[in-house]
Amino acid sequence: MALDKVVEEILESARKEADGLIQTAEKEKKSILQLAEENVAVSKKAQAKQTEEATKRLRQQELSSAELEAKRILLNARKEMLDRTFDEVMKDLAGLRDEEKSRLYRIIVEKGTKVLPNARIYCPRGESKLVPNGKGEVVEKDIPAGLILESMDGQVSLDYTFKTILEDVWEKELKNVSNILFG
Repeated sequence: MALDKVVEEILESARKEADGLIQTAEKEKKSILQLAEENVAVSKKAQAKQTEEATKRLRQQELSSAELEAKRILLNARKEMLDRTFDEVMKDLAGLRDEEKSRLYRIIVEKGTKVLPNARIYCPRGESKLVPNGKGEVVEKDIPAGLILESMDGQVSLDYTFKTILEDVWEKELKNVSNILFG
């Protein structure tokens, strides 16, 4: 029996030791799980912050893209309107009455012959009667409305076609024209 008692004491000691180890393991398990939950919470919070920042960046990029596209559309519309206005002015100039063209041709010839005295004057076909006489040789040619003055040797040419004049004025006054049309 003494052996049974020793065995019983050993078993009891082993149970106590096992219980102690189990309790220690349970505490360690709880500690590890708590640490893991804290890490998960921190990770979730960091990921939520990253997601929020990524969403903000994406929203800002989309807004910037939309604003840029809107500006592009507006600029294209303005350019189309300016082009249409230019074309309408060209059409109006081409359709001027003979009296008005004659007056403009006189001004062009006076200005041009100051630079090129005794010049050859090119005018659109059928409009030579609108060009003032005595300022140079008048030649009808397939050109748009307006005049081209050329030195007799052909080395110097002044383009006073309405389109060229309008393009020059248009280029210089584009900002003012744009302000008038679009405010």
